[in-house]
Amino acid sequence: MSTFGHFCLIFFLTFSSAFAVVLVPNLPSEGVVGPDNRGVIDPNVDYERFSGRVTDKDDNSRVFKIKVENNNSKFFRSGDLVLFKLNLNENRDYCKAFVRNVEEFHFTIYVESLAPCYSTSEYFRRGTVLNFFSKALALRVFEASKYREQLIVRKEDFLKQLNDINHFIWNFDQMKVKRAADYDEEINRLQREKRKAMDDMIALKQERLVLQNELMKKLNELDESLLFYRVERQELMTDRWESDHDQGLPFGQRPQNIRQR
Repeated sequence: MSTFGHFCLIFFLTFSSAFAVVLVPNLPSEGVVGPDNRGVIDPNVDYERFSGRVTDKDDNSRVFKIKVENNNSKFFRSGDLVLFKLNLNENRDYCKAFVRNVEEFHFTIYVESLAPCYSTSEYFRRGTVLNFFSKALALRVFEASKYREQLIVRKEDFLKQLNDINHFIWNFDQMKVKRAADYDEEINRLQREKRKAMDDMIALKQERLVLQNELMKKLNELDESLLFYRVERQELMTDRWESDHDQGLPFGQRPQNIRQR
């Protein structure tokens, strides 16, 4: 009896687990990667502001090399104006700097003075995080985004052309056979039309021969009818001596003179 109870318990647990409900957590939308915007400008992002870390500087703290996580700094050009504050000194004014060089995920700036954003009595350490503000970068990003849109259109056009060429090359043998079959079909159709035209010409010739014979027969009958129904003139223009002589009728020894009218 206990064995049967254990068996029923196992069957109940197995049956209930087969129809168990799987709980899916309701994940927040924040922090979830959004859809790809094809690498063009995002109107919800402020491209004028970004941050970077000082990786190197000169002894006078006038030339800084900045490492950034966002590589939009590659659009900087030499001489572009950038403003920055220290990450922990947001309540102070902006310091002014100019871009000197641009590298991959790095750019170099020349600082006019650290006095507005940092105490000159303190040592400026490497690794300091700076918050930058640059309208020039936002303008360059916008121009790059528009140019990228044109490049995407050109790339799609080139890909379409390449796809058509690849499709032609990959299906060349099949298309060649199909084209030859089309021409063979056209040749066979022309040959059939030629044979039909020749047969029609031969049949037409036979019909014309029959019609020619009928017309010749009709013409001969018409000639006989015309000859039969010819009306003769009453005046005799010559003497009947010859005619009477040929027919064995009595006539004189000498023909008579032609009677003058």
